[in-house]
Amino acid sequence: MDVEQRLEGRVVAIAGVGGGLGPSVAARLAEDGAIVAGANRGQAEVDAVGEELGLPADRWDGRAVDLTDEDAVGAWRDGLVERFGRVDGLVHLVGGWRGGQPLHEAPLADWGLLEQLLIRTVQLTTRAFHDQLAASECGRFVLVSAKQAQKPSNGNAAYAAAKAAAEAWTLAFADGFGPGGATANIIVVDAILTPRMREENPGKEFPTFTPTEHIADAIAWLCSDAASEMTGARLALTMP
Repeated sequence: MDVEQRLEGRVVAIAGVGGGLGPSVAARLAEDGAIVAGANRGQAEVDAVGEELGLPADRWDGRAVDLTDEDAVGAWRDGLVERFGRVDGLVHLVGGWRGGQPLHEAPLADWGLLEQLLIRTVQLTTRAFHDQLAASECGRFVLVSAKQAQKPSNGNAAYAAAKAAAEAWTLAFADGFGPGGATANIIVVDAILTPRMREENPGKEFPTFTPTEHIADAIAWLCSDAASEMTGARLALTMP
């Protein structure tokens, strides 16, 4: 691997590390030498990722954090800064989905849930970690989003709108950093193919799904020096 793509010693926080994508991203960043700091709502999910990684104590920090709570997110940041002295990267993997009904029939409660998971968590984490990313010589923010944000369907209106809002927030976040400073970018997928899905569906093909390993590779690249000049952009890992 090229030296410019290494993340040796960089502290990268992962919001939503316990989801279907989180373990692959944590493993990829760790492989590149990063200090990985994972947060998820439940401690059991965080601990499972830590056990799977098998990193030494000085390269792993796993915490149960309610990422929809401003005080909890701020405490997470403060804890990482106290332990490591800085945070160089923030990867947002918090997901959630509701949909499948026409927008005039879908319960508005779906929007309330998705607003919390897909928008509020982006708002709170970017606000909390802004100063750390801005102060770092290699500050990075990466959001994983969905093609629906740009091509919404009637049956997924709330999901598409929430993803679009999260993307807009991320692009505005990128705009706040000066030239040559921290970056913020978006990875776009149709859907995510997890290891569990492969195990439960042996032999099944998922032609429009992006494997977690491919997304993790893209995140590692965006966090590296090789992507230092890319900001406010969408990196599409989708079929045409």
